[in-house]
Formats: sequence, C-alpha cells, structure tokens
Amino acid sequence: MIDQFLNYLRFERNRSMQTVERYERSLRDFEAFFKSQDEELTWASVDADIIRRWMESLMDRGNIANTVGTGLSALRSFFRFALARQLVSSDPAHHITAPRKHKPLPQFVKEGEADWLIDEAGWKESYKDVRARTIIILLYETGIRRGELTALNDNDVDFAARQLKVTGKRNKQRIVPFGEELETALRSYISLRDKSVGKCSEALFLDNRGRRMNGGQVYYEVRAHLTGATAVKKKSPHVLRHSFATAMLNHGAGLESVRQLLGHESLQTTQIYTHTTFEQLRQVYKKSHPRG
Repeated sequence: MIDQFLNYLRFERNRSMQTVERYERSLRDFEAFFKSQDEELTWASVDADIIRRWMESLMDRGNIANTVGTGLSALRSFFRFALARQLVSSDPAHHITAPRKHKPLPQFVKEGEADWLIDEAGWKESYKDVRARTIIILLYETGIRRGELTALNDNDVDFAARQLKVTGKRNKQRIVPFGEELETALRSYISLRDKSVGKCSEALFLDNRGRRMNGGQVYYEVRAHLTGATAVKKKSPHVLRHSFATAMLNHGAGLESVRQLLGHESLQTTQIYTHTTFEQLRQVYKKSHPRG
C-alpha cells in the first residue's frame, strides 16, 4: 500500500522527490511503530489512538512539532488515498490535530546593512564580483526565491517595462517590477558576462564556465558577502527575501501587494512579516522610552 501511494505521489501528483522521500520515512516509521504495538495490526485496522501514541513517541524521541506535523500530514494524505481506492474502510487520521508549531520570526538584514553591502562593500570589477553584487541587488529588491533566480532566462527580463517574469512553485508565473538601480546592475552584468564567458546558454546567471548557475553556487556567493555585512545568524538568499518583505511593509506597502510580489498563495504566509515589523517597533520602544 505504501508503494502504491508513493507511485501516486510521483506520477499522478507530480510531487518532488524530497516530498516523496519525507512521506515515505514517516509512513515506514508509523508502520514499524504499530507493528511493535501489535503484530496483528494492519493499515486497515489501526485507529486514532495508535496514531496519537505514535505522535507522542516522536516527541519523546526529540522531534519538534514541525516534524510531527509533517508525519501527520503524510498519514492524512495516505489514508485519503487508501480510502478513495477502498483499501481501507475509514480514515483514523482525519480528526487528529497536529501539535502547535512554534514559528520563529524571519531573520532579515537591516536597511543600513543592505545599503552598506550594495554601495560600500569594496566590490571589484571582476566578473565574479559584478555577478555576486547583481544577484544580491536582485534578491533584495525583488524578493524572489533562490530557485526562481537560477531559473531566470535573459528573455524573462523586460528592460522596457522594468519587470521580471518569474516562475515560482508549481510553475506558477508572476510579474515582478524592478527599479532603475537593478536595471543598471543587470545591464552591466550582462555586458560583462557576454565578454567574460560568452553567451552559450539562455540562462541569465552563468557560472565561470558559461553554465547556468545552480542554487548551491548562489547560496555560497550570497553567504560569503552577507558574512561581512550583517550579524544575523542565517546568511542565505532567503534572508534577502525576508529583508525585501520587511522593508516593503516598513515603508507602507500593503500586505496584499507584498503577498503578490512574493508569490505567496495565502495571505497568512505573508502576515508573519507584520510580526517582524512589530518586533522592530518593540525594540525601538524598549531602547527609547525612559520607562520602557
């Protein structure tokens, strides 16, 4: 039954390999657990109490709420699949509530730190430095994801309209505007790229051998330059996405507008940045008010 479900995820739902592997780990773990409780139990005979005991065992093994919630999501998806195909007669996971998740506030680069990084970090005129600076400006000024950046092609950049055609999760496309600074950076980068490595790919960002840059290369370059600019613990391209959203909200952008620019499906996902901006106000209050 597990194998049938995994094939369904791969070939009918077109889920990523990471999702399939994560679900498989949870399902195999649950199966081993209920067999250890009673060898006579099967997927068709387990009940909600068994699932709750399994979740408790995950917590006892040191798993955080997010991990336990992922395991429960795997069971819910599995039982929906099995019920639809009459492999089981009931869904024992349907009414079980996942443990409450603790969501840390997103880390972000302060505006002064971003200004220093872009304007005063001692950038050289080499292809590597020009490319890295352009990537950082693009991530900070558009808020796109690392994977969306590496997927950009030259024809996704509309200089006349100053906008990017971005392909996000599940191949959903959106249009993201950009400003004069990014236009200047992109034009300079493209000119140097074509002279340095040639134009042998449709990709916008190329490595030193003229191949499309991958996510790991982008991560390494961004991390290297953020290390000298900010004290935040996480120094990744996603931090610049957080920084974009926080800066937009701090300067009066509406939540719905930021949601569309980020490519979030739900407004709830974007709302976490309002907590970030409020936390900024809290810190200012503590430092500034005499009785704070």
